Amino acid sequence: MTQEKLEKIDVNGVTLHYAVYGEGKPVVLVHGNGEDHHLFDTEIRQLTAAGYKVYAPDSRGHGANSREQEYHYEDMMEDMYQFIQALGLEKPAFYGHSDGGIIGLLLESRHPGTLGLLAASGANLEPEGLLPSFLAKFRMINESQPHPLTTLMLTEPHIAPESLAAIKIPVLLTTGENDLVLPEETRRIADHLPDAQWIEVLGEDHGSYIGGSPVMGNLLIDFLKEKSY
Repeated sequence: MTQEKLEKIDVNGVTLHYAVYGEGKPVVLVHGNGEDHHLFDTEIRQLTAAGYKVYAPDSRGHGANSREQEYHYEDMMEDMYQFIQALGLEKPAFYGHSDGGIIGLLLESRHPGTLGLLAASGANLEPEGLLPSFLAKFRMINESQPHPLTTLMLTEPHIAPESLAAIKIPVLLTTGENDLVLPEETRRIADHLPDAQWIEVLGEDHGSYIGGSPVMGNLLIDFLKEKSY
């Protein structure tokens, strides 16, 4: 991936850069806060080898994209909805880590039927769904060194659990055993989804089984194959 050439597209008032790899059914990968699509380098190799075409955008203000003064999950969700529409992707599978998972849940609840399958790792419905110690640490940091992406994480999302009932497609939820997301938060998400399974990955934290690890790629491919995607 050292010779990577990024594509770019204008959606929702911003320009998004993205990578495309492989051939086959489309899978959209969306990273978390402060990351870029290279988080998924291992998953991209796994998915393309398994016969899927991967679309890996950098979220607004991340990676190769221009920085923003403020961020909101609703905007980032609409970015990805328009991204999918502009590229003509028909019911792609969508996998998001952390903020990417929040975006995926918002996208399919706001625009039902856009996605074929959804997987989300370490997603939360509100800031209070994260470890109190983690929130306290970053509130202190943000008071002395405010950053719009930290502000986003501390003040959003605010997703009504009941809104998840609009997501009729199969959903895979994953968390690490030592995740930043409280177990009861993931249980609340799972309980409000019509068709969800939750896998807790033992011995892992919020992102250790995703970046540079084959674990999440294997779980994702198993999920896609189980659902005959």
